[in-house]
Amino acid sequence: MRRAGCLLIAAVPVLATAAVYLAVPEHPAPADGKGRTPVSRQAGANAEARARRTRDDQLVRDLPGGLAAPDKKELAQKIVASAENSTLDWRQAYAYVEDIGDGQGYTAGVIGFCTGTHDLLTLVEGYTKDHPDNGLARYLPALREVDGTDSHKGLDPGFTAAWKKEAQVPAFRAAQDSERDRVYFDPAVRLAKRDGLGTLGQFLYYDTMVMHGPGTNPRSFYGLRDRAKREADLPSEGGDETSYLDTFLDVRRAVMKSKNPHRDTTRIDTAQRRFLYDGNLDLEPPLEWKVYGETYRVP
Repeated sequence: MRRAGCLLIAAVPVLATAAVYLAVPEHPAPADGKGRTPVSRQAGANAEARARRTRDDQLVRDLPGGLAAPDKKELAQKIVASAENSTLDWRQAYAYVEDIGDGQGYTAGVIGFCTGTHDLLTLVEGYTKDHPDNGLARYLPALREVDGTDSHKGLDPGFTAAWKKEAQVPAFRAAQDSERDRVYFDPAVRLAKRDGLGTLGQFLYYDTMVMHGPGTNPRSFYGLRDRAKREADLPSEGGDETSYLDTFLDVRRAVMKSKNPHRDTTRIDTAQRRFLYDGNLDLEPPLEWKVYGETYRVP
């Protein structure tokens, strides 16, 4: 059973949100007196953003695989699954579907896509484009209708059974993996590498995107990163990696507690923070951690 809250993202395409956030200059060209940015300045800002993106891409390509290495990526899914589904067998979540009462409708699939937060709709739309006769296609009108709400209108009583059945299809499992990587894993790893973080830091970014969503508001990933950057220097800016990650976890934990003072934060306290304080910045096994009082080990 999934125990964490669903992804806290707005009902907009999350990849577009992240892409825009990373593509715009940190100090955009000033507008004129009427609030308009001159075309020449905007063109220059866009060119600067593209050039920076090219440099970043080259930097990331030149770095070691980190969390994107096959063995580390598998490890990452196990650690996330321990907090999301209380298991190391993350593949069993392909067929998972349940309303956990968090106001986001149905939570489903390998990374907790939600009917109320647009990512589940995006997944089914993309899958249906490639496989128009799939068993979930008939629910697309209802998924569009309930997007952004916790409603089950048009989904009950057959949607959950249809999801579980479709999850037996290898193409749908592959689609879940692809959407997870496109929206959460790849952007998290790429940005963490740009920030000068090793494998553990890349995982912390990924887990934060999974739980908090890749939005820019103060409770979502980019908002949390912005606050951490104000309190500690990034390693890419000469800061100490352990100090920055400790600050990042402090910021994330505070946000979790501010929403619900009684919320369980063991995925930080006795898992991620434990790896950090052990000095395991490369996230090298063997690993032992606790989530919700349960102990997990990877030899």
